[in-house]
Amino acid sequence: MLQIQDNMNILNNLTSRFPAFSLTGIPGLESAQAWISIPFCCLYAIALSGNSMILLVISTQQSLHEPMYYFLSMLSATDLGLTLSTMSTTLGILWFDANEVSLDRCIVQMFFLHGFTFMESGVLVSMAFDRYVAICDPLRYTTFLTNSRIIQMGLLVIIRAVVLIVPLLVLLKPLSFCRMNPLSHSYCYHPDVIKLACSDTRANSICGLVALILTTGIDTPCIVLSYTFIIYSVLSIASPEERYKVFSTCVSHIGAVAIFYIPMMSLSVVHRYGQSAPKVVHSMMANMYLLLPPVLNPIIYSVKTKQIRKAILSYLTK
Repeated sequence: MLQIQDNMNILNNLTSRFPAFSLTGIPGLESAQAWISIPFCCLYAIALSGNSMILLVISTQQSLHEPMYYFLSMLSATDLGLTLSTMSTTLGILWFDANEVSLDRCIVQMFFLHGFTFMESGVLVSMAFDRYVAICDPLRYTTFLTNSRIIQMGLLVIIRAVVLIVPLLVLLKPLSFCRMNPLSHSYCYHPDVIKLACSDTRANSICGLVALILTTGIDTPCIVLSYTFIIYSVLSIASPEERYKVFSTCVSHIGAVAIFYIPMMSLSVVHRYGQSAPKVVHSMMANMYLLLPPVLNPIIYSVKTKQIRKAILSYLTK
């Protein structure tokens, strides 16, 4: 009986229902974190200022009150959300070595982080549909993509994200976690958190898989299908100049899709199959996954979209 009691005490010491997690900065470079914070601050500043500028010019310039730019403003809003949801913990680690976070705070961060990720995926599908209608059925463009329909599409993107993320987070609360809870990233990432649980996580894994199928699993084929029709329609245009002009309107969106899905899929592969990879690889992939889209999207759209570029220059010169 004494041995059983000792074993129970050891088990209680190793597990906790209300754990604290230890976030990870840049493994192996802890002594240089103050210097590493400088490029991170620059990237966050670019993401915040760039996306805020896109939202500002679209809301104030009457000439940009069109479906394409409404969807772009949604993309900038989700990028701002992604930036703000991770900035506090990442800079907290780099500046103050504040790497401890509670389960409740982790759950709040995951709600916004994964929620905005699901929303961005939905917005990219909406933008692909916008380009499909504009190129393949231009006569119905203004009658089909009305303001009310765009609002409905935006609400559907938000509702889908909330419906998919809430069960994931509710299932985290009953889990027991080991007392030593080192996470692989500078923020709480759902697959990273459930790997540390000492109790059964099959329901969590199944729910996560369902959420992945209902977002990336549906959105990616929809985007590919849209561009299949777009390419077919563009190739049917006789004039090479017209082909280039029409397809150039899609270049910015193709860039946004690439910088969102490629880092996300790479991080998933590293998590699933790259356990032997150095920890610094996990950390860098995780930071690229969430920093690249908010930083690069405003730059891509400012450079490749003439109307956005002119509106920004006009606003700055005033």
